[in-house]
Amino acid sequence: MDPLIHVTADPQQLSALLERLERRGASDLAEVEPAVREIIAAVRAGGDAAVRRFVERFEHRTVDALLIEDYGGETALELLSDPLREALVFAAARIRAYHEHMASQLRSLELRRDGIRLASRVLPLSRVGVYAPGGKASYPSSVLMTAVVASVAGVGEIVVASPDSCAEVRAACHLAGVRAILDAGGAHAIAALAYGTESIAPVDKIVGPGNIYVAAAKRLVFGDVAIDSIAGPSEILVVADDTADPRVVASDLLSQAEHDEAAYALLTCTSLEFAAAVAAELEAQLATLPRAAIATASLRRNCHALVVRDTAGLVEVANRLAAEHVAVHAADPRALAERIERAGAIFVGDVTPEAAGDYVAGPSHVLPTGGAARFSAPLGVYDFVARSSLVEYDRAALELHAEAITAIARAERLEAHARAVEVRLARR
Repeated sequence: MDPLIHVTADPQQLSALLERLERRGASDLAEVEPAVREIIAAVRAGGDAAVRRFVERFEHRTVDALLIEDYGGETALELLSDPLREALVFAAARIRAYHEHMASQLRSLELRRDGIRLASRVLPLSRVGVYAPGGKASYPSSVLMTAVVASVAGVGEIVVASPDSCAEVRAACHLAGVRAILDAGGAHAIAALAYGTESIAPVDKIVGPGNIYVAAAKRLVFGDVAIDSIAGPSEILVVADDTADPRVVASDLLSQAEHDEAAYALLTCTSLEFAAAVAAELEAQLATLPRAAIATASLRRNCHALVVRDTAGLVEVANRLAAEHVAVHAADPRALAERIERAGAIFVGDVTPEAAGDYVAGPSHVLPTGGAARFSAPLGVYDFVARSSLVEYDRAALELHAEAITAIARAERLEAHARAVEVRLARR
């Protein structure tokens, strides 16, 4: 039987493992794309009727109204237990406050000089679709971490796709200012949001996590509609020196392993002894974990301890893996965190659990996975706005720039470009 944590310390083996883990984001979406293409084509051709057929086929239920505007969010919120209702209200307020501060930095800019006015105009998207998984599990936190952010950005209309939505999701929709719920999930819901049906208007952008069929659908509709990202399995990298508490480190690894069997729980540390202590803690904590079967499968499949010689090695591993979540446990965690340049979210110190970021800290928990933090960022208000450049010349400015414009245009053999300048200057 595979161990709960695969420990690698040999430099050659470590190098090979790092190269393999760097490719962990390689997509297997191609396997499901043919089926997803058919679903998308059917929804584009058949509209509401096609969506209903797929709900019956894949979700094993029937629906009357696909788009529910009066979804009873306020009532759902009132019926929740006091602790949960208060927690959701608290989380929504913190997410809103953080992103309102971010929004204050998104300004339209204007520069006037030498008869030229240049501007960058920032405006919110008109309509956004949020995907919220439903069925066996529900994630009201994901609704808050997406729809609240869109609301703060000023999006005119937010629609949440959530199959057979539960009270918690409807309550979260209410707190986030969601206009309507699309009562469908899977690739057919993504197609309906992207292209519209008789009852569903197409959106400008689709955000939110989902299974492999949802991810494939998002990739296929991209270009006709914007998306946030192609999300892979959840992941955490714990960066720890020998001062770290193995019990706390193990709890961080398990917090991701319990998501699903494909999740990555990764550790980089500076001694074999510490890796062994973490392994022992994993065994002990699994014994009482309700989702132990899922977590165990995840650990045996994707839990690795990369043992390096020093702090520089810890930093190198972290930056090469560019993980979704990075938890830093060290004698000086802040100094170490400052050296980590590529990560979705960094959790600094052993009293900062990743779970705080999942629920109430404030930044969105929608983060790049599979190493995509090398070039992409957490979901934020900037994901829900569009920028336009404005250019305005007076005649004197055009006369000043004409020679440069026409020279470049003719070098590129674009004569009409040059003449578009000259025809203006020929006018008196």
